[in-house]
Amino acid sequence: MTLARGDVPDVIANARLTGSDRSDPFGSEPVDVHLAEGLVVDIAPAGGLPRQGLVLDAGGGWVIPGLWDHHVHTVQWALSAQRVALGGATSAAEAAALMGEAEALPDGRRVGAGFRDAFWTDAPDLVVLDAATGEVPTYLINADVHSVWLNSAALRREGFTPDGAGILREEPAFEISRRLNAVDASVSDPLVGRMAQDAAARGVVGLVDLDMAWNEDAWARRLAGGFDALRSVFGIYPEFLDRAIAEGLQTGDVARGAGSDLARVGGLKVITDGSLGTRTAATSHAYPGDPHNHGLLTVDLATLVDLMTRATAAGIGSAIHAIGDVANSHALDAFAATGAWGSIEHAQLVAHADIPRFARLGVAASVQPEHALDDRDLTDRVWAGQTAQPYPLRALADSGANLLFGSDAPVTPLDPWAGMASAVFRTRDGRDAWQPQQRVDAATALAASTRGGSAVPARVQPGDLADLAVCGRDPLTADETELRGMRVDATLLGGRLTYLA
Repeated sequence: MTLARGDVPDVIANARLTGSDRSDPFGSEPVDVHLAEGLVVDIAPAGGLPRQGLVLDAGGGWVIPGLWDHHVHTVQWALSAQRVALGGATSAAEAAALMGEAEALPDGRRVGAGFRDAFWTDAPDLVVLDAATGEVPTYLINADVHSVWLNSAALRREGFTPDGAGILREEPAFEISRRLNAVDASVSDPLVGRMAQDAAARGVVGLVDLDMAWNEDAWARRLAGGFDALRSVFGIYPEFLDRAIAEGLQTGDVARGAGSDLARVGGLKVITDGSLGTRTAATSHAYPGDPHNHGLLTVDLATLVDLMTRATAAGIGSAIHAIGDVANSHALDAFAATGAWGSIEHAQLVAHADIPRFARLGVAASVQPEHALDDRDLTDRVWAGQTAQPYPLRALADSGANLLFGSDAPVTPLDPWAGMASAVFRTRDGRDAWQPQQRVDAATALAASTRGGSAVPARVQPGDLADLAVCGRDPLTADETELRGMRVDATLLGGRLTYLA
């Protein structure tokens, strides 16, 4: 029988196992993985047990636990399909010209995303943008989402006073993003569905959704409407914390009204500093050429402690955005003071003394390995005077911290294989490895890209949830090119096929 998406195989035949800390006796020999009621119930030599029911022939492919992306802005990533890609623009003038040539969306706005002004040969200028875009409200979102560039028509539409550049940073930029993302569900939900199918084709079975919205209603609506491609764990921002507490939400709860357990409550998401690209990440040493600029702490320690105390008392974990070393120190201090559990998101620049505190406090390091390579040249220039460690993946892993890998999509594409390749090889596009001492081994990278993170060995064994992927290479022995181009033949969510090549 020919299988199709939505089918529920009883056996994955002719597969091979991989992973760390394996206790099975099979080595590289082919096996059959037997499934029932959404679980792996047995693993036997290929053909050793009767193959009853529906059979998915793995053809010698490797079966791994399904992959997770631990940091996604779901709607913003989905909407990027409608937005002008600006990552290739080498100057403000070029970005403005691209927007001037773009079609307006049905709501009358032009929206572009992904620009990196830190690498531009000129500075953003409102006059240049207005000359290229005229009276059509035009919005350009930075790749790090911490700044936006608006023309005068857009600034007037949104109620902001134009300045010499038209740039908004941090909270005003986030407010613009929230408004741009607040499209009708008839527009966003199909795009989210398409995004999820693309993710399933990469072996993804789940993501952590950190959209700046009340996310429970959106996921309940999608699931009630038939969405079934992956699991989601959604964050709660400070402006929604009182509501979440009043309504009794706790981390791990199933989303109400969904009719499915695929969406669950996550943690309190607090953004405590800015970003490297915007030069607003809070750092102990000043940014070059700007001796008074140490970035921004956007939430002071007392406020952070109060937020995390209330969340912890209500049974809600914490996911604290901290990029600079000062922000990471404050976040760790808040975890220590409150007894909160959860993660620090990004951890891009960490003081050496703070690295062992992650494991000591039980705080996961939710990191994005592709950012290290996107930002390598900027890091070498902008953080050259910092004494803390940038992108310390190996140091965190060696200290016992639980690594959780993600993409921060749309900052980088939702592709766990790219993240694994960047973490293991610290190179891309044929360049020399950047800070190779911070590489992690492939087993750590694979585990960090699954649900439990690097603290849980990435292996398939009886009793596991049948969230699985079948891939064409062993991830533990693949080279950098093979990891980035990994072929996924099938993805199963609770034993149900969500993707079949």
